[in-house]
Amino acid sequence: MMTIVPKNVFPALLRYWRGNRGMSQLDLAGAADVSPKHISFLETGRAQPSREMVLRLATSLGVPLRDQNALLTSAGFAEVFVEIDANAFDDNIKRALTMMMAHQEPYPLMVAEA
Repeated sequence: MMTIVPKNVFPALLRYWRGNRGMSQLDLAGAADVSPKHISFLETGRAQPSREMVLRLATSLGVPLRDQNALLTSAGFAEVFVEIDANAFDDNIKRALTMMMAHQEPYPLMVAEA
């Protein structure tokens, strides 16, 4: 499922996630190993992030994968993380995943293909 996010909203999304996590620009800069000035430039739109920078900042902020895709598209990059439709699984796999999700509650569960 593709997330539709307008381009050029990356600065606003970055500010949102930083504020949501209660981090200052200095905190985020330290966590992502970049300068606070660079964070400021990204948030004001004076600088454009690379794909790697978007992922580094998103990881440092603990942004969920679906929202990391939104950050990437807002910065003009393709999505990286694929969301698989649960309806594509056969019944045995659906039952196993349902049981795993029930035992995992209230915590999230991520299934990855090896």
